[in-house]
Amino acid sequence: MACALALGGCATEPGTGTPAAQPPAAPAAPAVPPPAQAVPAAPAAADGHEEGFVQWRNAFAAQALAEGIRPDTVRNVLAQAQWQPRVIELDRSQPEFTRTPWAYLDSAVSPQRVTQGLAKLEQHSTPLQAAAERYGVPASVVTAIWGIESNYGSNFGTFKTVDALATLAYEGRRHDWARSQLLAALRIIDRGDIAAEAMIGSWAGAMGHTQFIPTVFQAYAVDADGDGRRDIWGSIPDVAASTAHFLVREGWVPGETWGSEVQLPPGFDHARAELSVRQNTAQWAAEGVRAMDGNALPDLASASILAPAGARGPAFLVGKNFRTILRYNNSTNYALAVALLSQRLSGGPGLVAEWPRDLQPLSREQTRQLQTALNAKGFDTGTPDGVLGPATRAGLRKYQQSQGLVADGYPTLELLRSLAPANTTQ
Repeated sequence: MACALALGGCATEPGTGTPAAQPPAAPAAPAVPPPAQAVPAAPAAADGHEEGFVQWRNAFAAQALAEGIRPDTVRNVLAQAQWQPRVIELDRSQPEFTRTPWAYLDSAVSPQRVTQGLAKLEQHSTPLQAAAERYGVPASVVTAIWGIESNYGSNFGTFKTVDALATLAYEGRRHDWARSQLLAALRIIDRGDIAAEAMIGSWAGAMGHTQFIPTVFQAYAVDADGDGRRDIWGSIPDVAASTAHFLVREGWVPGETWGSEVQLPPGFDHARAELSVRQNTAQWAAEGVRAMDGNALPDLASASILAPAGARGPAFLVGKNFRTILRYNNSTNYALAVALLSQRLSGGPGLVAEWPRDLQPLSREQTRQLQTALNAKGFDTGTPDGVLGPATRAGLRKYQQSQGLVADGYPTLELLRSLAPANTTQ
């Protein structure tokens, strides 16, 4: 999953219980300011990592002291940090295939996930409702994030956070980011919120029930149970309040829904099915967008249309609260999973429209081939990188228009073969 505050390194992929293998992206909350004197990056040599790690750790200890970390924490926590080669393997790995929306959502919003979520809502109704009343974020939304991030607390991840972040700070792809997170983790330990041995999380430093990275913990974690500690590992009141606090501080509008599944009018211009295209509900309704159940569309002041599987799949009208969920994890699949799971947990319906399950996902290499072929034919997609983004969708739509096809910007093997029949890999 993508998971934990725009970090792509959550404890589990939805429904799998296995470590995610996605590289971290920029954190959602402000990072700790970089130290005045940066520690040199480690050499990329394959051998000698453990010795080099110890040398780096000793140098970073002096920096941590200069940043105000207590000597006891430096001596008893940082100085005991261990090199974790598995963290580097996960940091550098890339999935060969991009998961289709339906494959992701089948797992993230499975019947079992819904059943467990309803049980958790009942079991922890007092703290979840308290957080909802305090921050205006529905208990179902917080519970959905909880379910997707850690399967309701059954999998925080298996790495000691200090070990993982020290490893990434020494040899990972984003040294400066990892160092800021490591300093934040040490400050959390300094403050007494959690003991170092209990600070457990994902390979990328996301922690606890709802997978906060350390700088986000510092900015948004809440002591809701009044014990003097902000505990997102063991206190459900703290988990619920901290998660709701993050969402409301990042733009959640109390009383407003995330959006709804909709039916698009014939001939809809799919170039407008982007989060960057925003208008109010009345304007979308005037263009023929309709709710699936025939009722009025939700009243949203700044709404977008999403069609994650192109013209053949479900479409959604989404508003500001959907975009706020993206602040938690900047993945449309993730935000849809939270939205649809929360909808089910609050007694709402599942999806009505069917996914085009016959369409095979493109591999990263195939997506790169598609981008290269589009560029060669004058349909600009930017630098070929194997990642389907707005520029690629725009170039693909222009090509589809030139061929008299429905211009939904959704890549298929058929389109790839029509563009590059001689070079297509399987």
